[in-house]
Amino acid sequence: MTRIVATTPFPDQRPGTSGLRKKVSVFQTPNYVENFVQSVFDCLEGFQGQTLVVGGDGRYHNREAIQAILRIAAANGFGRVLVGRGGVLSTPAVSALIRSTGAFGGIILSASHNPGGPHGDFGIKYNIGNGGPAPEKITEAVFARSKVIDRYKIVDAPDIDLDRLGTVKLGDASVEIVDCVANYQALMETLFDFARIRKLFAGGFTMRFDAMSAATGPYAKAILEGALGAAPGTVINGEPLPDFGGHHPDPNLVHAKHLYDLAMGPSAPDLCAASDGDGDRNLIIGRQAFVTPSDSLAILAANAHLAPGYRKGIAGIARSMPTSAAADRVAAKLGIPVFETPTGWKFFGNLLDAGMVTICGEESAGTGSNHVREKDGLWAVLLWLDIIAARGQGVKAIQDEHWAAYGRNYYTRHDYEEVDADGANALVEGLRRLIPSLPGRRFGSRDVARADDFSYRDPVDDSEATRQGIRVIFSDGARIVYRLSGTGTAGATLRVYIESFEGDVARQHADTQAALADLVTLSHALGEIERYTGRDQPTVIT
Repeated sequence: MTRIVATTPFPDQRPGTSGLRKKVSVFQTPNYVENFVQSVFDCLEGFQGQTLVVGGDGRYHNREAIQAILRIAAANGFGRVLVGRGGVLSTPAVSALIRSTGAFGGIILSASHNPGGPHGDFGIKYNIGNGGPAPEKITEAVFARSKVIDRYKIVDAPDIDLDRLGTVKLGDASVEIVDCVANYQALMETLFDFARIRKLFAGGFTMRFDAMSAATGPYAKAILEGALGAAPGTVINGEPLPDFGGHHPDPNLVHAKHLYDLAMGPSAPDLCAASDGDGDRNLIIGRQAFVTPSDSLAILAANAHLAPGYRKGIAGIARSMPTSAAADRVAAKLGIPVFETPTGWKFFGNLLDAGMVTICGEESAGTGSNHVREKDGLWAVLLWLDIIAARGQGVKAIQDEHWAAYGRNYYTRHDYEEVDADGANALVEGLRRLIPSLPGRRFGSRDVARADDFSYRDPVDDSEATRQGIRVIFSDGARIVYRLSGTGTAGATLRVYIESFEGDVARQHADTQAALADLVTLSHALGEIERYTGRDQPTVIT
């Protein structure tokens, strides 16, 4: 039986670039999940009888939220709902399933790389029929609806067994519990030379992949240790856990320092890699060679043609504005376009759908291609493996040769997490006032060529995004970028991105922080970081 339940709005249900994210305790508030999901459905048209995909990264409150979503989806008229077994689907796997089944859309339950558990974070986002995140016109409509919602529809029914494969009825809808790995693995087999990678492992290639007790574990074990024959134990922390086993599932040099230490140690595997909470980010470290996400994007784009799925070449590259310009140099050499977009994977969707780009990436460890409409951590690892197998070289040799051919973009990101939101906003407003006076000024040996607050006009639909980050660009190509991130759930996160190009091969192997020391110092002075945040050091440096 379908009930209509009276409710009252929650004032804070504005989706950010990665959906609605709050503490678990907020999502546990009665009607909180129901209000947001009903607000989403109220803003959609034409889904009666259609298919919806639902899954999450397995974090705390995942199962409870899914049960509510299934009842609301059935009450609102969806005809079929596909759910990953155990309620678990990585974000790229949701995108792949939407695309392969012709689903109307999907709901992803994740706070990505944020901590889980009862005191951790939770999130919900809606993906559209192309498999990608909902565009701003939908997320803004959802927020507007959430401010006035007064009822939601729900089917009264017992909980569904999320661990048992098969189909059950829920009201007038059918709910199908599906294998979370099979569809995704089949897609990967169309893109990469699995036989060649199997031969690589059979020849003694060693690897350590940390799934961080999150969504990628089942996929990594099935593909790496199963289909590709990597040694048992290659995948660690491979079982998704509600609290991620106490880990912070963010594949960076702070939360995955054990992998860095292993890769730099005397018994280093040939490759160390990791993915995050929902499986859309990646970390790549070769023996004695850390690869920044920006460099990884450039190297993958330059070598993609070695993998069967990209043998004909790539149409173009897209990168988020804060991502280094390393990929731009690859695009120039290949004679293909490069697009600089705001942060947020949704900005790549139109370019991918229009066939204008093939590979996309963000400095925050997200890389992907036109095979789905999300970034894809395991895909990036598999492409690296295929390139290594095809070239017969290790990660360090591939990276060194890339720098020699294209130059090196020294690059770092300094994160100031959970700072006072008013102070962070005041810092950005101060920089906006400073912009007109910066061009032509000299700081040390560098002249400012231009400064702006980045805006983007979509070449496909002519939509515009403004105030996307403060850029200070120097005449030698160096940059300092300031941006407030929307991925946290407490206070504000200030991200400062610092970049400088080095074309001299003899100077391409310095310590990154040392190479950028003058720009780091200048970033503090220009932004008056300590004054506005009370911090003299970042929380995380990547």
